Amino acid sequence: MSRPRRGWIMPVSIIIALLLGLLPLPGLLQPLRPYWLALIMAYWVIEAPDSAGLGFAFTVGIIADLMFGSLLGEQALRMVIMTFILQRFRARLRFFPMSQQALAIGVLLLNDRVVTGAVHLALGEPALPWNYWWAPVLGMLLWPPLFVMLDALRLGKRQ
Repeated sequence: MSRPRRGWIMPVSIIIALLLGLLPLPGLLQPLRPYWLALIMAYWVIEAPDSAGLGFAFTVGIIADLMFGSLLGEQALRMVIMTFILQRFRARLRFFPMSQQALAIGVLLLNDRVVTGAVHLALGEPALPWNYWWAPVLGMLLWPPLFVMLDALRLGKRQ
């Protein structure tokens, strides 16, 4: 018995992540905005590596740069670095318990902040304020429910 194809879930989840990144937040909550796109991409790189590779990450990053009005290529670079690291450790990461997976994703999101800081430093732009460093913690806490939700959508109800 074969499972029904659910090819629409990946593009729809990427679009939702892009829209969540555009959602206006009050000034106090803005620094806490999780990097939704990275969380969704991490899921797809871990669970569907044939569909979500470096080229896909670069394309999604360029689209995000255009949508968010950031430096062209910055988010593409961030997505490619994250995807490369995830691909490298995917085999181990898939079998971690959810708490360790969340911790690993938190470290990846922290690495993403470091890459962002390095790009800003290289371009002479102001550094991110200290409170922006809390977003990886929130992303780490959001990983388990997000993973379970996307897994349920991708796999569907088992017979």
